[in-house]
Amino acid sequence: MVDIMEIDGCKAVIRYDPVLGRFRGEFVGLSGGADFYAADIETLREEGRISLRVFLDMCREEDINPYKEYSGRFDVGIPPELHAEIAARAAAEGKSLNQCVTDMLDEVIQCQQMTI
Repeated sequence: MVDIMEIDGCKAVIRYDPVLGRFRGEFVGLSGGADFYAADIETLREEGRISLRVFLDMCREEDINPYKEYSGRFDVGIPPELHAEIAARAAAEGKSLNQCVTDMLDEVIQCQQMTI
């Protein structure tokens, strides 16, 4: 099982470890590692709050930005046929290729969040 849990405005990827018989959470979007474990979801959320608080406190003490900075740009290699299909869709919708891809990615994320 892999899922996303939001704790105090930060997202964490949640996995179940059958060997340990525990859930493991790992925050994403932070400038360093912050993970947490628990046997049940309620305790996992509390452990996540503690882990996040400790991480943020340490960053404040060290005067470090706790959050990753994203440029908003990334390169993706795709098959030429898919590139052509997306370009055709963008033209049909009167959008730039960038806006079309951004909208499609946003749509996928919104659909996934509804099912979680």
